[in-house]
Amino acid sequence: DGVTEVLAHHGESLQDKFVEIPCSEDYDSHKRFEGCTPRKCGRGVTDAVITREEAERIRRIAERGLSLGGSDGGASILDLHSGALSLGKHFVNLYRYFGDKIQDIFTEEDFAMYRDVRQRIQQRVAQAFGISSASMYLTKPTFFSRINNTEAKTTHDEYWHPHVDKITYGSFDYTSLLYLSDYTEDFGGGRFVFMDAGSNKTIEPRAGRVSFFTSGSENLHRVEKVHWGTRYAITISFTCNPDHGIGDPVLM
Repeated sequence: DGVTEVLAHHGESLQDKFVEIPCSEDYDSHKRFEGCTPRKCGRGVTDAVITREEAERIRRIAERGLSLGGSDGGASILDLHSGALSLGKHFVNLYRYFGDKIQDIFTEEDFAMYRDVRQRIQQRVAQAFGISSASMYLTKPTFFSRINNTEAKTTHDEYWHPHVDKITYGSFDYTSLLYLSDYTEDFGGGRFVFMDAGSNKTIEPRAGRVSFFTSGSENLHRVEKVHWGTRYAITISFTCNPDHGIGDPVLM
C-alpha cells in the first residue's frame, strides 16, 4: 500500500481537521452551480458535531432496520429514503415489503433524530467549504451500511474496491460519513483510506466521527476489508443540482 499516514486516530477526539487539496476536473463535465459546485476541494474530520450518544441512537435505528433483512455477503445496506434493504442476494423495498409492520420498527422520534443529525452534518460541510448549506441538497444514495467479515456473495458485497463518488454516482458533489462504531473495539480492519499518489491517508472510525470530502477524483478512496466484528456507518451525500435532490425520509 505504500506509505500510510493516519489522518484521524480512533483514540483521539478531533475538534476540526481539514486538509485542502487541488480539485480534479470531474466537476467540469457537469453543470456548474455557482456558490456550491466545488472550487475549494479537500477532506475534513470532526468529532465535535455528533455526540457518541447520538451515534449510538442512530446505530440502533440501523440495527432495527437491518434486523428485517441483511445481505448473504458481508455488506448490508439500509436506505430509509428509497426503502432499499439488502435481503439475501437481492434488495427489497422496505416500505412495500413490510408495510404497516414498519410502524413497529421505527418511530417518529427516530426519523426526527435522523433529520437533525443530517442537518448538522450538512451545515458543517458547507462551513468547511465556504458555501451556503441552503445551496446543497441531499442526494441519493444516502444509506446505512453494516459490514462484517462474511465472504462476499455478489458484487454489491465487494465494498473494498477503490472508487470516486462523482464518477460512480454522478450527482455527488460532497460526501460525508458518520461512523456508528469504533475501530479496534467493535471491529478490525474497515478503515477508510484516501488513495493519494505515493501515499495513503487513513481515517480510523470512531462512533460519532464525521468525515467529509469533495466527491471528485481528488478523493479516490476505498474501505479496508473488515476482518472481525461489525462496522456500522451512514453515508450522507449532497449535490449542488436541485434536480437531483431528495427529501428526508418520513414514516408512512
